[in-house]
Amino acid sequence: MKRSSGARIGAAIGVSALSLALITGCSSDDSKGSDGSKAPESSSSPTQAAKALSTAELEKLLLAQGDLDAKQYKVDDGDDTLPKSKTGVKSSKAECEPLVWATAALPPGETDAHVSNTVSQVPTSAGGEIPEDFADALNVNVTFVGLSSYEGDGAEKAMKAVSDGVSACSGGYDFTGEGETTKVVKVAPAKGSGQGDESVAFVQSVDMDGDGTALFATEVVRKGNTVASFYSLNLAALDSDKASEIPAEVVTAQVGKIK
Repeated sequence: MKRSSGARIGAAIGVSALSLALITGCSSDDSKGSDGSKAPESSSSPTQAAKALSTAELEKLLLAQGDLDAKQYKVDDGDDTLPKSKTGVKSSKAECEPLVWATAALPPGETDAHVSNTVSQVPTSAGGEIPEDFADALNVNVTFVGLSSYEGDGAEKAMKAVSDGVSACSGGYDFTGEGETTKVVKVAPAKGSGQGDESVAFVQSVDMDGDGTALFATEVVRKGNTVASFYSLNLAALDSDKASEIPAEVVTAQVGKIK
């Protein structure tokens, strides 16, 4: 089925495995950009001498069950559907790879310190129970959350790579991962949450195997020398002309845990 095949590749490497698993079992503040993303306050940064957190330290900062309303969200520790490294992720344009990495909950910059998990938004109508209807089961908003930490000004460089990528890749690009090739038709800036010290948000229009396009939203937020990435997917909303919303509560709760 065309739509199912397209859904499997989505806008990130992790989307393909997640989808398959489910199917088978603007401010006036001068410190913000015109797209609502928050820009650095100055060229001088307190992160210049920062030391990267370890993976173990990042794990403690990652959202866990209890950090969000349990009646609305379920947090899964780690995620086997997400790639664990950038190995094998290739883009037709090198400058677009930070967008792919951020969307797949991988570090958009140069670091080995990173962790990830998923936050599922429980459908209100389901009352916290797993829906029995197939269509209702797909109507679940899942947010991939990634945390990465950097030495010195590495976090700022990572954010710049994402911001530059949004501009450089506006006309689209292809990327290959896990044996699948995905065609991103368009990349456009979006209004960010304004959280943290700096944030960049963008929407990617993805070709669904020739069966139209679907929109996918990603946001990347920096707080100090830690970068958080958020990407939400709702398979039931793939036919919509809007991207799945990244829950504000998830962004606020995650950024709030970063020291």
